Amino acid sequence: MSDKKQPVPARTSPAPVKPQSNAGEIDAFIRQARTLAASATGSGRLILALDATMSRQPTWDLACTLQGQMFDAVGKAGTLSVQLVYFRGLGECRSSAFVSDTNALKQLMTRIECRSGHTQIGKVLTHALKQTAAAKVNALVYIGDAMEENIDDLAEKAGSLGLHGVPVFVFQEGHDSGAEKAFKEIARLSKGAWFRFDRRAAATLAGLLSAVAVYATGGLKALEARGGPEDRLMIEHLRGGGK
Repeated sequence: MSDKKQPVPARTSPAPVKPQSNAGEIDAFIRQARTLAASATGSGRLILALDATMSRQPTWDLACTLQGQMFDAVGKAGTLSVQLVYFRGLGECRSSAFVSDTNALKQLMTRIECRSGHTQIGKVLTHALKQTAAAKVNALVYIGDAMEENIDDLAEKAGSLGLHGVPVFVFQEGHDSGAEKAFKEIARLSKGAWFRFDRRAAATLAGLLSAVAVYATGGLKALEARGGPEDRLMIEHLRGGGK
């Protein structure tokens, strides 16, 4: 996997999927996302990894809206470089360059079409290890709904990320119990956190993603300084108090 190559969209005009959140939730999210320009004071690198297999198609547009808008706000502050990684189909796993101007990143995300295939979380974790060996990665965000791999292999990689100071923040769609067990273990071993990716609570989700971005650019001190409810929740999880 190379971070020098932009993902190649499957087609230029995929069929749109109607977002599941209402306008009020999205408006609330945008208001919170805009506070990042004033709250993030450091600099950092963050990998945003997405499961783009077919099961995630119903919420893909919502994910693009939340992630794109949030990273737009961070990008305007010039403090965070983001790399997009996604997998789908038969062994396809791609990565973009690290970018601080996230308009291009958001455009790439909206052109990606979900395809049937198995999960490739191990490749994502291995990629993150290689990236941080080259230049420090401050956090990995992973969003997915399933896990079809050997949990022991994933646990070993997650533990290595924890030793290298790369916490994995896992946002799980759906309620697959096997995936939840694996995702929580990945978060624990990497010293990250697990959360539900709930399309019914877009504003809360946006706040949590915002907290990850603040952590990646300024660490726990930045979260403590901002002090919002999602920041406090993130601090609790990072210190081992979250469930």
